[in-house]
Amino acid sequence: MSADAKTPADQCTTMAEVREEIDRLDRILVKLIAERVTYIEAAGRIKPRADEVRLEWRIEDVVAKVLAEAEKQGLSKRIAEPVWRELIDRCIEHEHEIWAEEHIPAAIKA
Repeated sequence: MSADAKTPADQCTTMAEVREEIDRLDRILVKLIAERVTYIEAAGRIKPRADEVRLEWRIEDVVAKVLAEAEKQGLSKRIAEPVWRELIDRCIEHEHEIWAEEHIPAAIKA
C-alpha cells in the first residue's frame, strides 16, 4: 500500500472506499502511462526508418518482462498480457505518427 492510500484493500468496508482507492490508482496509472509515452515519442524521433517502429522481437521481450513482473507482484497473466499487448499496439500506432511527423517532409505529406 502506498503512503497516499487511505484504506488498504483488505480493510475496505464500503464501496465508496474501494472506488476512492481505485480512482487514486487510476490517476497514478495515467501519470505513468503518460511518462511511458514520452519515451515512445523519443523512439519515433530517434529511429531512422519506419520499419523499425514495430519490432516483433521487442514486443515479445516487453511482454515477457511484464509477465515476469506480474507474477512477482501477484497480477494475473490473464489481466497483464492483454492489457500490455493493447498498450503496446496503441503506442506503436502513436510512434508511427511521431515518426512520420519527424521524418516525412511536409510537402510529401500534403
